[in-house]
Amino acid sequence: MSNQVSKAKPVRVALLGCGVVGSSVARVLLQDAADLAARAGAPLELAGIAVRRPGVDRSASGIDESLFTTDAEALVAGADIVIEVIGGIEPARTLILKAFEHGASVVTANKALLAEDGPTLYQAAERAGADLYYEAAVAGAIPLLRPLRESLAGDSVNRVLGIVNGTTNYVLDQMDMHGAGFAEAVEKAQQLGYAEADPTADVEGFDAAAKAAILASLAFHSRVSLSGVYREGITEITTADMRAAREMGAVVKLLAICERTRTDAGQGISVRVHPAMVPQSHPLAGVRGAFNAVFVEARGAGELMFYGPGAGGDPTASAVLGDVVAQARNRLAGGHGPAESAYADLPVLPPGRATTRYYISLDVTDRPGVLAAVAGVFAGHDVSIEQVRQQSLARSAGEGPDRGAELVIVTHAASESALSDTVTALSELDVVLGVNSVMRVIGD
Repeated sequence: MSNQVSKAKPVRVALLGCGVVGSSVARVLLQDAADLAARAGAPLELAGIAVRRPGVDRSASGIDESLFTTDAEALVAGADIVIEVIGGIEPARTLILKAFEHGASVVTANKALLAEDGPTLYQAAERAGADLYYEAAVAGAIPLLRPLRESLAGDSVNRVLGIVNGTTNYVLDQMDMHGAGFAEAVEKAQQLGYAEADPTADVEGFDAAAKAAILASLAFHSRVSLSGVYREGITEITTADMRAAREMGAVVKLLAICERTRTDAGQGISVRVHPAMVPQSHPLAGVRGAFNAVFVEARGAGELMFYGPGAGGDPTASAVLGDVVAQARNRLAGGHGPAESAYADLPVLPPGRATTRYYISLDVTDRPGVLAAVAGVFAGHDVSIEQVRQQSLARSAGEGPDRGAELVIVTHAASESALSDTVTALSELDVVLGVNSVMRVIGD
């Protein structure tokens, strides 16, 4: 550390939360203090760590016990930078707002809070002349939000597409590669620490939806809340779906899709999270395990891909500390980073307006005219068929004639509303024994 840096007034850092991420952040702040000071331009002093349960044994973390406190408000009041890794809505929101009231900048990994009430936090930061950074809120260690907010500020982003939840990617990978059932794959993810004891937020798509709201807000300079994100999880995905995807040369992934869409009234935004079949030729198909990957498609830059570990203590701490160093530099320079950019104010379109290709599996009676009847339903709802495959259903031992046939249909791009109406009409057709599966298809 240079003499100039060592003589600089320390930047006091308050840490709220000491779970997996918080303990990693504290450990790096203490162990790499000299390097971080050199990068920031002043020593980063860990002023304290706010915890909820003071009696918990944290000796294994190697962190000085004198740093722990239950008085989060007092800790925030004396800080220059506040790191919030508590998660959830409260008390995180109250503590962040108090940090801004005291003039502190804030680094948070709290995607749920940002998706629900980001504008309130941005406005409080702007009033205080402070920074609100949250690189760790989406895709862990992957540098993604800063490029969207700063590097592409001179470009026009048209689409953001990617895998932003490592837990669901691991579960689907186990189902695809090893033939595991959904429950078995989730249990293995829990054993490895990829999934919580209650995996609902991940497998039902809530986590990915919060991240999609943040990505869309940054990419399209508009306010997008969690309520504006269409969401489907992976709990209904079966081994039969995985097998069907393989037969089509595809894999099933839970995707966050944020895109600019033109309407009769002008431009709008479509933001959704749902499972989709991804062709093996697409780079996202090769994203395995608990990794994340995000495509950004911009008018000038073209296609950009960001890939890496999307969760875990050390990867997330890397993103958190990158924000801390940036904020320390801003404070030393007497300024602050970019504020909220929501000037475009594009409307978030209802899910029925989104268009994509679809895979539909039907069980039908095996007799002449069935295919024509089914095709007529698609044509009647302006949904164009790209390909059809038919095979007889297996006959059980002792049964007489075959029980029917399976039709697998892939459509050209169609709107969500048109496809939904088509599926409803198909289920009412007397030659259709059942609609087995409906899934979106992306790529070529």
